[in-house]
Amino acid sequence: MAEVKGLTETHEIHKRRLGRNVGTALCLLSFCAIVFGLTIAKVREGGLLEASDHVPRASMLPITEETE
Repeated sequence: MAEVKGLTETHEIHKRRLGRNVGTALCLLSFCAIVFGLTIAKVREGGLLEASDHVPRASMLPITEETE
C-alpha cells in the first residue's frame, strides 16, 4: 500500500518560496525603517520645514528695509 503524505508536510518549492518571502519582507521593512528614520531626523531638525505649496515663502523673499 502506498504511503499517503499528510497535509502538514511541505514541498521543497514551498521552502524556497518562504525564503524569498522572508527576504522580500526584510527588504521592505528595512526600506520603511530608513524612510521613518529620515522623517524623524527631518522633524527633529526643525527650522526650515517649508512645503512646496506654490506660495511665496518668507525665507525666499529679498530683505527690504522699511521706509517711513
